[in-house]
Amino acid sequence: MSTALSTDVLSPADAPAPADADQAALRSIRPPTRPDGAPVRVVDLFAGIGGLSLGLSQAAAAVGRPVDVALAVDRDPAALGVFSSVFPSADVTTEDVTSLVDGALGARATTAERALRRRVGDVDVLVGGPPCQGHSALNNATRHRDDRNELYLRMARAAEVLAPDTVVVENVPGARADRSGVVDRTVEHLRGLGYGVSVEVVDLSDLGVAQRRRRLVLLATRRASVSLAEVVQRHRRPSRGVAWAIDDLADVETDRLVDQRARSAATTRERIAYLFDHDVYDLPNELRPACHRGDHSYVSIYGRMRPDQPAQTITRGFYSMCMGRYVHPTRPRTITAHEAARLQHIPDHVDFSSIRKRGQLALAIGNAVPPRLTEAIGAEVLS
Repeated sequence: MSTALSTDVLSPADAPAPADADQAALRSIRPPTRPDGAPVRVVDLFAGIGGLSLGLSQAAAAVGRPVDVALAVDRDPAALGVFSSVFPSADVTTEDVTSLVDGALGARATTAERALRRRVGDVDVLVGGPPCQGHSALNNATRHRDDRNELYLRMARAAEVLAPDTVVVENVPGARADRSGVVDRTVEHLRGLGYGVSVEVVDLSDLGVAQRRRRLVLLATRRASVSLAEVVQRHRRPSRGVAWAIDDLADVETDRLVDQRARSAATTRERIAYLFDHDVYDLPNELRPACHRGDHSYVSIYGRMRPDQPAQTITRGFYSMCMGRYVHPTRPRTITAHEAARLQHIPDHVDFSSIRKRGQLALAIGNAVPPRLTEAIGAEVLS
């Protein structure tokens, strides 16, 4: 995020001291110094703002190595603008992944794939988070037979074409329920290429992210097989509540879009006021819109975050209380984009100033992968 703060922002002297090294890193407005060791070369497909690459850079820095992103691909130019601010020398493109990696599994490299190999050179780590909407539990109509689910297999083909040492694929747990078996087919193909493969559902709160975010993670390595369950166990952090991530931002107001608060309707403000006036965290049924009353299990909708518990999964809907438990724990408002980024474990030095529209900002942050995931994985595969 841009370091050009307004005079309304808390000064470092006013802000509470960091509780631990992770919190200090999360609050840092200065990018880490680039190490001078041998670079780790990364290709990031379906890259978004670069959470997977950022986590790898944090792990690489711990062993004195920088990350060079040979290529980052995403269809969202707003997200790639943020990526470029983090990795200024990266080759970023909005080209379609299927036009860059267009061959069938096991087939000879196509003309486009040979061009891709020349373009990126040697690759150490291939990462990607294929679009998850096709697998999402919110997509009840077509989630097990959505054409977008086939994009998962492009990660297997990219590994075949680029031959990296390590592959990391992140998606929602529902990816395993796809009727065409994209996850199992990817695992089988990677093993046929000589990779050891581990697939686990990881709750990122176990790694210290102040958010419950369950993701299906695939890790493939050419070295001795690395178990994701063991990675999580070795890099586990104590459970962290919302306050751990955002407590110092409660009264921050600047002219930056990331710090601007949602302009809520009068009825929304009344619902939020009820939560605070009655010191409750769930809105009673009778105060919900008629379409959200009755017997349901969605108690988190219209809810207030609990300061001592991890947030629910952060999505693009964090500005609105009707999209989930997104009301601030101690202030009568929904969370800001800055606070949502913190809950995604995105450090303050990441600059979102290239995004000028609130919807684009919410999408970029909601779709991001918390860097802690690949920071933990990188600590194992880059050491």
